[in-house]
Amino acid sequence: MKMIHVAILLLLVSTPLCAQVDRSPALYKTLKTQDSLLFTIGFNTCNIQQFEELVSDDFEFYHDQSGVTSGKAVFIAGIRDGLCKLPYKPRRQLIDSSLKVYPLNKDGVLYGAIQAGEHLFYAIEKDKPEYVTSAATFTHVWLIEDGKWKLSRGLSYNHHKPADAEALRESMLFKDRPETEKWLAEKNIPALGIGYIQDGKIQEIMVYGRDEQGKPLPANTIFNVASLTKPITAMVALKLIDASQWSLDEPIGIYWTDPDIANDPRSKQLTTRHILSHQSGFPNWRRENSDGKLSFKFEPGTAYQYSGEGFEYLRKALEHKFGKKLDQLAEELVFRPLGMKDTYFYWQKAVDESRFAAWHKADGTLYSTYKNTSANGADDLLTTVEDYSRFMLYVMNGAGLQKDLYGEMIANQVRIAPRKYWGLSWWVDENISDGEYALVHGGDDVGVHMMAFILPKSGRGLLILTNCDNGTDVYIPVIQHYLGSAGQGIIDVETK
Repeated sequence: MKMIHVAILLLLVSTPLCAQVDRSPALYKTLKTQDSLLFTIGFNTCNIQQFEELVSDDFEFYHDQSGVTSGKAVFIAGIRDGLCKLPYKPRRQLIDSSLKVYPLNKDGVLYGAIQAGEHLFYAIEKDKPEYVTSAATFTHVWLIEDGKWKLSRGLSYNHHKPADAEALRESMLFKDRPETEKWLAEKNIPALGIGYIQDGKIQEIMVYGRDEQGKPLPANTIFNVASLTKPITAMVALKLIDASQWSLDEPIGIYWTDPDIANDPRSKQLTTRHILSHQSGFPNWRRENSDGKLSFKFEPGTAYQYSGEGFEYLRKALEHKFGKKLDQLAEELVFRPLGMKDTYFYWQKAVDESRFAAWHKADGTLYSTYKNTSANGADDLLTTVEDYSRFMLYVMNGAGLQKDLYGEMIANQVRIAPRKYWGLSWWVDENISDGEYALVHGGDDVGVHMMAFILPKSGRGLLILTNCDNGTDVYIPVIQHYLGSAGQGIIDVETK
């Protein structure tokens, strides 16, 4: 009789007459809750009372390694005398993405549901890192008895060896939130924001992690994206160039000259092209000089030197010519047209501090939050995964620029490695996969590490935002997961 039950269960799961319910309706959420009550509160804490309340009196359990258990009392005794007395503490983790729910109806009335999915089992031992013991597939039959959901039948099968389970766990990253956040916690990374563009459309906006109060971070978490500010400032200049209101190669000194270099004839040679391709001749920041003053290290256009000072110089020149602050120009030319409603150059009343991803040291402790009160052309932009992904998609699709100007943006302005050069505000990784190239920019400051990748030929893009000194530890797994062979090509270019 018991084998007949098993056959019926498997038939119910596989038959097209028993349609899987969507994740949004109440039934799916109800069964997800029952699963959590059974395992998170019951199994993971050895709460016998929870099993007493959830398991049906005539419960039957089929396990591919330990056989058949008949009856509620026998099953619970096995939990109490076996599970609860193991030399380690077990923990079960549902693979969220695998969970499926099938309603059971009779004469149009719901009387139960079948729940199927995959899960992992861990062992927690004192003074040892948590480790995977097995992975398995499960099928549960829940019935409504006297108005309450009761577990009537359970199957646990297809158990994997630990090595296979580890591979399965890796495959769950960026698909299963609990497993991804556990992985991030192990790496001591409080927050990870991911924006993924595929087929020329934003496919995924995700933020993993929790705030300092332990609350899950929202999808519209605000990050300080450090040097990812520079492509925004560059786009403001390019839009003005496109409208014939600014020039790529006109000397900037016509509109503004920094007092520190006013007597240096090289200041009359400096152009927007030099600045956007990091050939200005400036150091990264003037504070690096012993006297703290701005100076040229070489003649503009003759060498490469990454420079935040260049973008600040451009900001001041633009503001002097147009009589508007950079944030006003960006609002008119970029933010408002793209619907970037949660992006700011500096802290102001509109910034919702409760959504801010605070900066962390590698050991998990907090840095003090620096709140700039005016726009910086090179640094400290505040934005969300969605807003910046919109900007990346805009760049991928040509940014509304004339073809020749867009061509200048992605052209080789200065070579910095055998397969890498600077265009205008983006560096370009060449031949990453089947002739594909990637527009790339990073952002690195105290407590933050960011990367943005745009692959125009295949219509893909990837944004990675983190809020800690060790945020770079997630780069390779994220890039490999979302960009595959092209991602490996990027890794090869960036690490060799």
